[in-house]
Formats: sequence, C-alpha cells, structure tokens
Amino acid sequence: MIERLWRSLKYECVFLNAFETGSEARERSGRWIDYSNADRPHSTHGILTPNEAYVTKPEPKKMAT
Repeated sequence: MIERLWRSLKYECVFLNAFETGSEARERSGRWIDYSNADRPHSTHGILTPNEAYVTKPEPKKMAT
C-alpha cells in the first residue's frame, strides 16, 4: 500500500512539476498528501477518503481472558 502511495505521489505531483528548491518540493508534496488523505476517495477504503476510513473504523474487540 505504501508503494502505491509513493508511486502516485511521484506520477501526480513530482514528475509533473519542475520544483526550483527543496522547500518548494516539500511544500507542494505536503499539499498533495493532504489532498490525498482528505479529498481523494480510495477504492481500498470502499470509496472513502483515508481520513473518513480512519474516523469510521470499528473499535477492536477485546479477547476474553
């Protein structure tokens, strides 16, 4: 899953922009990651954003001791 994130970041952000400085690359990459987590639906999460999937995840069940 993390490999897919890095691939998407590279192809949708890094390769499409000619960053002048490292700080610009960091800022634009951060904005893309924020977009990916908050606004972009993911099929892995049943068409929810990662933020929505995190908020709605069920509590783990406790095992009997």
